[in-house]
Amino acid sequence: MRWVESGDVRLAVFEEGDPANPTVLLLHGYPDTHRVWDEVAALLRERYHVVRYDVRGAGESAAPRDSRDYDFDHLIADLDAVIDAVGASRVHLVGHDWGSLQGWEAIGRAGIRERIASFTSLGGPGLRQAAHFLRHGKRWDVTAQRIKSWYIGAFQVPVVPELAWGSVMPGIISRTLRREGIAPRPGHPAPTLAEDGRNGLWMYRRNMGADGDPGVGDVPVQIIEATRDAFVTPALLASIGQWVPRLRHRKVAAGHWAHRSRPEAVARMIAEFADGAHAVRGSRRAFDGRLVVVTGAGSGIGLATARAFAAHGAEVVCADIDADAAARAADAIAEDLGGTGHAVQVDVSNIDQMEDFSRNIIAQYGVPDIVVNNAGIAVAGSFLDHTVDDWRRTVDVNLWGVIHGCRLFGAAMVERGEGGHIVNVASLAAFAPSRLLPAYSTSKAAVKMLSDCLRAELAGHGIGVSAVCPGFVSTPIARNATYVGADLREDAVRGLARRGYPAERVAAHILRAVHRNQAVVPVNLEGKIGYALSRISPGTMRALARRSGTIRNPGIGR
Repeated sequence: MRWVESGDVRLAVFEEGDPANPTVLLLHGYPDTHRVWDEVAALLRERYHVVRYDVRGAGESAAPRDSRDYDFDHLIADLDAVIDAVGASRVHLVGHDWGSLQGWEAIGRAGIRERIASFTSLGGPGLRQAAHFLRHGKRWDVTAQRIKSWYIGAFQVPVVPELAWGSVMPGIISRTLRREGIAPRPGHPAPTLAEDGRNGLWMYRRNMGADGDPGVGDVPVQIIEATRDAFVTPALLASIGQWVPRLRHRKVAAGHWAHRSRPEAVARMIAEFADGAHAVRGSRRAFDGRLVVVTGAGSGIGLATARAFAAHGAEVVCADIDADAAARAADAIAEDLGGTGHAVQVDVSNIDQMEDFSRNIIAQYGVPDIVVNNAGIAVAGSFLDHTVDDWRRTVDVNLWGVIHGCRLFGAAMVERGEGGHIVNVASLAAFAPSRLLPAYSTSKAAVKMLSDCLRAELAGHGIGVSAVCPGFVSTPIARNATYVGADLREDAVRGLARRGYPAERVAAHILRAVHRNQAVVPVNLEGKIGYALSRISPGTMRALARRSGTIRNPGIGR
């Protein structure tokens, strides 16, 4: 530990790692001390010069004599003094909670922002950016944030908060940590918690009126959004992007103290951003920097979906059982869209191939952010004309292929801890029975139920799951289907061609489902009507099944 003088305050500063390495400065929040970063610091110190300090009035640092000296001018002067003292020309600044608020203020000020190589914000927006959101955000979003921020008003009340810190607040903090799965340990909560809590109230009282230009210059910024943060809404964090020319927004499935509950994930994000901050460029594309895996990407909905994600900035793995089709899809992404596509041949029904596929993708490109399980086949004809092999092949591809994709990539997403999204492409047939698509409809109904079950299980990990259920779409599925009994191929192909609903519109629904984390997405008119009727009047759907599926209209839609 070293002491650093900043005005009339002496700050306790702690350093780890080789000073010759790039400096990462970890700034704690309220009512914590530098010890809240212990786990993250231990993971970073082999590669970085890690600096921490107790902010004024917290831990081992002195409190100012005048409570007015908790304003941003003094807090930023403290940060500047610490950077000077550790001999760093520039630092990668990381802030949590009030440490994040100080970071946002710093990168908004000429003079000190030039000393910040990158800024990672965890659990705290800038006050200037938040003020703009509260004035101009959507009414419901603003109301939701005000509800989460109720304590700010309470902290303005004289005397009462100080009394609470001397009585109930330490217990409330400990219980809140336990609810997030965090066991108290030496150093956190700090033995000085009650005093730190009382002193830190003045940060709220002296700074909450902060306003002005929300701009932050050209500093690369990473927002780590804790998906279960009790104090910050996703809408507020999303709104900050308009002020940051060079932004990376990532998520971690954790509560407010993500650096305690998920230190490995947080440390990895900090290191990855510090190493690559110079390469972060301004962009407003929705899926920039995301890795997307699409099965069945050689044609139809899979191809359209792969191209749509690439057009919105994603790096796309185009997987298909047809190696040439996968290669054409990936090449077209590069040639037509200037994007990055990777072609992989895989049979989704083969567990050995899928295990190799997932392992290789993760090793070469990383854990996918989004997986679209789209590959599918159809067998059309009456139940009595279906053979056991027809059933086995349909279930193997349409259901087991989805199960393999969900299980292998879902487990990797959970382990990574950054959330993600899985899209399972089902069909109108999932809720609309058809006498000429028994195997297909059964497999798609199972995919929808699997998606519902998986959505419930993975929600706590910040992973969304959507079942997309298109109606009749003009894709090659009817031409490629197997027909048993009467030959319905030409009628089915002509029917889908006349319907004229392009796969690109389904792809747009898939991107929207990921963006909005929608559970079930019926697509096009017949898909929406069928979904509504299946919920309102199942008997009507059964009656229609007896009348549908004629030779003129076998009902293959996806």
